[in-house]
Amino acid sequence: MRLGTSSPLAHGSPSEWAANQVALGCRAINFHLNFEDSDELIDEYVRRARANDLMIAEVGIWRNALSSDPDERKRNRDYTVGQLKLADRLGARCAVNVAGTTGSRWDGGYKQNFTPEMRREIVSMVQEVIDRAEVTNTYFTIEPMPWMVPTGPEDYLRLIEEVKREHFAVHMDIINMTNSAERYFEPEPFIDRCVSLLGDRIRSCHIKDIHLKEEYTLQLEECAPGQGEYPLRYYVEKMDSIDKDMPIILEHLNTDEDYIKHMTYLKEVLNGI
Repeated sequence: MRLGTSSPLAHGSPSEWAANQVALGCRAINFHLNFEDSDELIDEYVRRARANDLMIAEVGIWRNALSSDPDERKRNRDYTVGQLKLADRLGARCAVNVAGTTGSRWDGGYKQNFTPEMRREIVSMVQEVIDRAEVTNTYFTIEPMPWMVPTGPEDYLRLIEEVKREHFAVHMDIINMTNSAERYFEPEPFIDRCVSLLGDRIRSCHIKDIHLKEEYTLQLEECAPGQGEYPLRYYVEKMDSIDKDMPIILEHLNTDEDYIKHMTYLKEVLNGI
């Protein structure tokens, strides 16, 4: 496995950026530029990444390509295509987004997220994005969400079968899919099911932790590694069994200091993998 973070860390140049990533123990990175940045700047970051054996794991999108506003939808879909083309140019493991929604919050949970009509929209969107980008060197992936397609491995496998595109693959966020008591209390069988069903389709993984709060009703809270109860080593061992170069990306922390602190924890917990 290759550890990385979703933070570029504070830096003043591409060379300093690469040095900071290596010093932190990263061997994979999220590419923090976008397709609208200059070719010269993009190329310099890529050179520094390759010179330092930093795998480009993900190109992030994080725009609602299913927005109910037609103008916003077009802008976001064009941006999605642009980011996927950038990922292809870089030879990144994947470009990643969430499925999207017609609700007011771009990544929010709504009943309509699970209607047959919305599912058809998601399938059509993924097909359009891949077809327009004409990728050959990367994959488009959808990050699973607790309240948005796909919510689990069976749902993801079904989506792959519906999309019918060679360059549609899997982004694994096991914590986002831990959305029930069963998955929280029996994480190892759930991880095993994900591996069995999705296996070598997985292109990149996020890592964080999860905590069951004592308040009623069931409340599962995302948290930093070590602040919850998830068997993180078991999770990473299983991802590593799929691919020895599987990128494992730490995300959703607030400061560079937090990333440094929790990367140090992860390196200790995952030592030897």
